[in-house]
Amino acid sequence: MQMDVFIARQPILDRQRQLYAYELLFRSEARHNAFDGGDGAAATTRLIANALLAMGLESLLCGKKAFINFDRSLLLGGLHSVLPPEILVIEVLETVEPDGEVLAACQRLSKQGYTLAMDDFVPDARFEPLARLAKLIKVDLLATSRPDQERLLRKYQPLGIAILAEKVETAEEFQWALGAGYDYFQGYFFARPEIVRGRRIPASKLTCLRLLAEAQQMEPDFGRLETIVSSDVSLSYSLLLYVNSALFSRGTEIGSIRQAIAVLGEEGIRHWAVLAALPMMAKDKPGELITLSLVRARFCERLAGLARIAPPNLAFLMGLFSLLDGLIDLPIREALAKVHADPAITGALTGTAPPGDRYRDVYQMARRYEAGDWDGAGALAAASGIETCQLAEAYAESAFWTQQALHATSRKTNVRRHVRHPAAGELRLRWQEPSGRERVVAATIVNASAEGLQLRISEPIPVRSPVSCTGPKMCVSGRGTVRYCNLVKGKYLIGVEFRGGTGWSGAPASR
Repeated sequence: MQMDVFIARQPILDRQRQLYAYELLFRSEARHNAFDGGDGAAATTRLIANALLAMGLESLLCGKKAFINFDRSLLLGGLHSVLPPEILVIEVLETVEPDGEVLAACQRLSKQGYTLAMDDFVPDARFEPLARLAKLIKVDLLATSRPDQERLLRKYQPLGIAILAEKVETAEEFQWALGAGYDYFQGYFFARPEIVRGRRIPASKLTCLRLLAEAQQMEPDFGRLETIVSSDVSLSYSLLLYVNSALFSRGTEIGSIRQAIAVLGEEGIRHWAVLAALPMMAKDKPGELITLSLVRARFCERLAGLARIAPPNLAFLMGLFSLLDGLIDLPIREALAKVHADPAITGALTGTAPPGDRYRDVYQMARRYEAGDWDGAGALAAASGIETCQLAEAYAESAFWTQQALHATSRKTNVRRHVRHPAAGELRLRWQEPSGRERVVAATIVNASAEGLQLRISEPIPVRSPVSCTGPKMCVSGRGTVRYCNLVKGKYLIGVEFRGGTGWSGAPASR
């Protein structure tokens, strides 16, 4: 059975009212021609997956450029690399904080030949370095006064930066913008976003799990990858469609799975696997299940390595499959049987492994650490020859690796300079809703470093929200930004990064 997928595209015109490009927008269904308000990075990933694997860029773009929204996580990631610089215009969303990491990422993208566009641009000294890297600035006609628009045109056009008027809704607005000197135009006066329907053949969730498990190995086995992809018509079709697209400009058509995998190579296969498998895995399921299963997979693999258990890749699969029952709605025993899980994994996950079984200990260690049971996790770690501080390092690395997998990130090192250590305490967290209403919530500290905290709270806080906190007993205070917010066992686990430091200088917990 095929599955409908949708993309909205809105034309961008030049001064002669000729088609210059399309802005591509994710849509979850045909009836509502608007973004559903979900996770922006996930929406962009699904948008690109649908464009590449269901519709084909050639028919979708008709030879024109594609403007696609990128938030912070995507700017720092490598998803852009699946689209060539001749096609992709990266729209830097106005919500992106222009810090050093973002600026460095945009400099790399610019050097790689990608066009950067500033979305909903408003003059602000903080954004000036980014604006100087951009080749195009988008100005909201409804939100920017005409004198301010004229000043923007006078300042940036002499620098060789093209200016695009968006939200052009009337003939009078278009004539004024044309006379003011805008280079490009977009808005309802010309056309509303048009929904384009495509069809994808749903891949088996079990096959997608196998594909992700193999593709994210340090050294993927191309033979096993070929077997996995060949066993599923959806994956086979999308791989051949992808590798034969105009993105790669090859003179000869690639007709076999083996040849396609060899041509893409390790990094290319990882990117494609994320695009092809994760949207299928996450369909109709909370995104937290995917995130948690990947974090747990990597964490188990790291713990197995520290405990000198061979092969550690079995521990990776153990963590990955630990939430299999929730992902595919089958009892865990039946789900494990369907993927032909190794007996060692099955024993650990079903609780039938005997006391002292090394895979069982690794799994229990990971579960107890996730739950904040430092004593239980520490005792199992000591019995396996693992130091308590190594648990925190392994978990921090696993969370970072998961972001690489989910966003096809090309960075190879963890940019977090301070490892977080287990901590215990309470504090009050303040944040402001979009409406301006200030909220105060009680938070429990899970772990801490000099620059960040992981907290457990009873209600969600949107990612990128500015927050402030005070915890005198823990010597913690300051202002920060929410980096993630995940529902885990009825509570929300959030990570907060503090630019000015948390004030915390304690040692790892050893209760």
